[in-house]
This record gives sequence, C-alpha cells and structure tokens, in this order.
Amino acid sequence: MTSRFVIWLLCAGAVFVAWSPHAKHNESAASTTNEYPRSDTVPKKVTTAALTSAAHVSVDRNVKVSLRVTNVADHAVEIDFPSGKTHDVVILDSTGHEVWRWSDGRMFTQAVRNTLLGANESVTYEETWNPHGHTGEFTAIARLESNNHPIQQRTDFTLR
Repeated sequence: MTSRFVIWLLCAGAVFVAWSPHAKHNESAASTTNEYPRSDTVPKKVTTAALTSAAHVSVDRNVKVSLRVTNVADHAVEIDFPSGKTHDVVILDSTGHEVWRWSDGRMFTQAVRNTLLGANESVTYEETWNPHGHTGEFTAIARLESNNHPIQQRTDFTLR
C-alpha cells in the first residue's frame, strides 16, 4: 500500500512540474505573458551612455599606444565584454597593411565580463610595440572590445 502512495505522489509531482509556470515550452516567455504597464506609471527615458575616448601615441625606443575611455555621464555605465579581451591595438603601415596586433598570439578567457565605470571615471588601456627597424608613417588603431560600447580611435605617427 505504501508503494502505491509513493508512485501516486511521484506521478502527481511530474504532472505539476510539467504544467507549472516554470516549465519549458516551445513558446517564448514574451508571447505567453499578458503584462501591460500600469496607466499611472511613466516609462523611464532611455538614454545611451556618454562615453568619450582619446588615443595617444608616444615614440621613444618603443611605441606606446594608450586608449583612455571616460564616462562623462552623471551615472555609472556598465561596459560588457564578450571575453577577457577588453581592448586591442593594431599598427598599420602607410599602405594600410597590418604590421603589429597586440592580441596576436594571446589567449583570452571565454567568459563574459562586465566592468562598471562610475560617473566621470576613466580607464586607460596601454600597450607597447617594439618597432624593431620599422621606419616611416604609421597609424595606430586602439579599440575597446565592448559589445555595448565599441570604441575605436586612430592616431597617425612617424618613426625615423
């Protein structure tokens, strides 16, 4: 008699789980909900984050490329990265051919990463390239590898 009761409870639990609101069906949650905003609420104004950026190149024995990203908004901004790679630097020669890329040969985590940049806060990414015999006109491209705030800055420089 006890085993029949246990089987009945297991069957009832399975039916409950299959028909519960948390069960996975082929329909999306958006198509099955009928929620509407209350008439006395005002929707929040959607604004884009105000990030500014500047790139700088300094040339000595090596070439230092920096990308400074500043949040000029009056609130914090979350920057989403698809991996551990937050930025990249590329050096192009005068014909537009890639001479160097900071991320070449590097491995990055495959985990999504978020960084919170506070109001009026800045973050600077800096990388160094050893030009080893290169001379002429070059362009440095510094990029913020963000999903929601991709930024790219180009700066020209000369090596003698």
